[in-house]
Amino acid sequence: MVLKAENQEESRLDWFKWLVALALLLAGLVGNHYYSDASMPLRMLAWVAVLVVSGFIISKTQTGRWVVDFFQDSRAELRKVIWPTREETMQTTLVVASMVVILALLLWGMDGILVWLIGWLTGQRG
Repeated sequence: MVLKAENQEESRLDWFKWLVALALLLAGLVGNHYYSDASMPLRMLAWVAVLVVSGFIISKTQTGRWVVDFFQDSRAELRKVIWPTREETMQTTLVVASMVVILALLLWGMDGILVWLIGWLTGQRG
């Protein structure tokens, strides 16, 4: 019962946080338009600041925490991958490229034979 009340309170706060982040983004958009005569690097710096603050606010919501955890877990999994060496990559690429050429020639030959056979069956070729 207490846990459900805490989730409802957190849910209300999440909506408020999303609303604040959206309002901040809209204020950044309006401010960018209003200060369009200001220098571009200064406006880009302001946009980065707005995006960082909005991202921080969003990361404190339940969905935001889930996304942050997902990216952290993904990064941890990428560190576990054993990447092939340059030599292995080159060998695999050459095998794939040679198979593509062989299959292309095979299909081209089969196509030529089928075109000749259909032409012969329909009497269009002598």
